[in-house]
Amino acid sequence: MLYLSRRVDFSAMHSYRIPEWTEERNKSVFGLCSNPSGHGHDYKLEVMVKGNLNQKSGIVVNTVDIKNVVGKIIDQELDGKFLNKEHPYFIKHIPTTENLVKYLWDMISRSLVDCELHRLRLYENPYLYSEKVEGEGNMVHLTRKYHFSAAHRLHSDELNEEENLKLFGKCNNPFGHGHNYYLDVCVNGIPDAVTGMIIDLSYLDEIVETFALNKLDHKHLNLDVEEFKGLNPTSEVVAKVVYDMLAPYLPNLHKIGLWETEKNYFEYFGPNGVK
Repeated sequence: MLYLSRRVDFSAMHSYRIPEWTEERNKSVFGLCSNPSGHGHDYKLEVMVKGNLNQKSGIVVNTVDIKNVVGKIIDQELDGKFLNKEHPYFIKHIPTTENLVKYLWDMISRSLVDCELHRLRLYENPYLYSEKVEGEGNMVHLTRKYHFSAAHRLHSDELNEEENLKLFGKCNNPFGHGHNYYLDVCVNGIPDAVTGMIIDLSYLDEIVETFALNKLDHKHLNLDVEEFKGLNPTSEVVAKVVYDMLAPYLPNLHKIGLWETEKNYFEYFGPNGVK
């Protein structure tokens, strides 16, 4: 089985509002997104399909065909539209990122030829995307990206000085070194039938800031953060520690992704390792 992807971009407007609610309640739940005038995004949709290799052509499917199928749906239904006012489905269902990826899954999966839809990932902006994967029913994943700056020293108490220096090199500098970390916090669930959301983003932001960022940002992980006492703060360990920081407050936490640099990325799926 081979997997391939194609990206399709579009622009659209939306608003998060429930007409039966008071203005105060809409603002409380949806924040700035409740503006009745709407707001907009440049969306990026990553479409991953799977299929068997055609021995004659050497391809599974022409990616231009994927672009044409998906592009037709996007052009006719979403691009350049105020979704709440111009799309029949989203007049009745709030066009959250989660609801959008669900709707697009249904439309695209029935339209593909010579391949099957494996995954859809819809970026609302560089810091927020929703994702749907085959075989997971109505489950949707939502990932929010955060940033913190910190220093650490890679040094294991289980190794001697020579072994640490050989294994970690410059990263074993006794004074430490630093990174601009980017943290991907991924939750999953079935979008709420009323709000269209998996989680209140303001609540997610509050939890991540209170129990992770405030402890990590502008800190030396070895020296300043209680959770790293006795631990070697490799990025693998940082991802696990952050998961453990957040899991008690986010029962639908799916995984933690950690970008140490643009080249180095790490994921932790929790103690059960369910991917």
